Formats: sequence, structure tokens, C-alpha cells
Amino acid sequence: MAEPPAAEQPNWLDPHQLHDWKALAGVLVALPSALESQLRRDSGLSLFSYLVMAGLSEVPDRSMPMSELVAFTQGSASRLSHTVTQLERQGWVTRAPSPDNGRVTLATLTDEGLAKLAEAAPAHVAEVRKLVVDVLGRDELSAVGAACRTLLDALLGVGGCPGQTHPDPA
Repeated sequence: MAEPPAAEQPNWLDPHQLHDWKALAGVLVALPSALESQLRRDSGLSLFSYLVMAGLSEVPDRSMPMSELVAFTQGSASRLSHTVTQLERQGWVTRAPSPDNGRVTLATLTDEGLAKLAEAAPAHVAEVRKLVVDVLGRDELSAVGAACRTLLDALLGVGGCPGQTHPDPA
């Protein structure tokens, strides 16, 4: 049997690329799992729930259209809807039509949700520091952040997520 023409051959990774890809793939699996475990253990929140609540806490009036929140969290609309339903049951988030446009649904972090987030944040930030920030030097963390923003732009289209800001490193 003849081999396919060279143009149809996969563009395999070279040994250095494969080495780096395996490291990134390992982080993509291990880091979310570690952060999820810490949040569940210490506050009963999932990582995704924490990200939803944190995202809402960072915007004016702690409210954001669901369509923007789905982009901010980089989850699916159905996953976000399910998570917001769970957060509503806890009294931590509400959903309501926007007063400016009734076709838009706003998710809002309640005072109780803000309190829950404030309770969960110190241990979560400590875990983020332990697993990422304090492991890397300032320059390494900046390089990782820049690389991740480049990857997000490729995944989401140039411009990244609505509402997401990238402060200038000091």
C-alpha cells in the first residue's frame, strides 16, 4: 500500500514542541482539578461557580448580561445557566430582565453571594499563590499570562472576553 502524499502527512510536533505541549497539557488537567478540590473542600463551591461569582463581583452593580457572563467565564450557555440556577437556589445570584432591554437577562451577585465570595476568596487566593504565583518569578508569570492571553485570543477570536481587562504589569 502506498503512503499518502507528503501534503497529507500530519505536521508532527518536534521533540521540543512535544515536550512543551505535554507540560502545558499536564497543567491544563492538574491545575483546575487542584483548584476545584480546594474550593469544594474549603467553601463548597465549584471552580466554575467561584469564577461566575468573582466575575460578577468585579463589574458595576455586580450585574452582567448572561451573554457577557458566558464569554467572561468561557463556559457554555447551558453550563452557565445550570450554575446560575444553583447559585440562585443558594441566594447568591439573581436573574432578571434588564431594565434597559427586556430581551437581555442580567445575572446579579447578591449581598449574600458577595459575602460567600469574600469567605471563599482568602483560601482560594492562597492556593493560587501556592500553585502558580509564588512558584513563578514575576517575569515568568508575566510571560505565562501573555502566552495565555495569546491562546485565548486564538480560541475566542481577537479581543478575548468582554469585561476582561489586562492591567499593565508594574
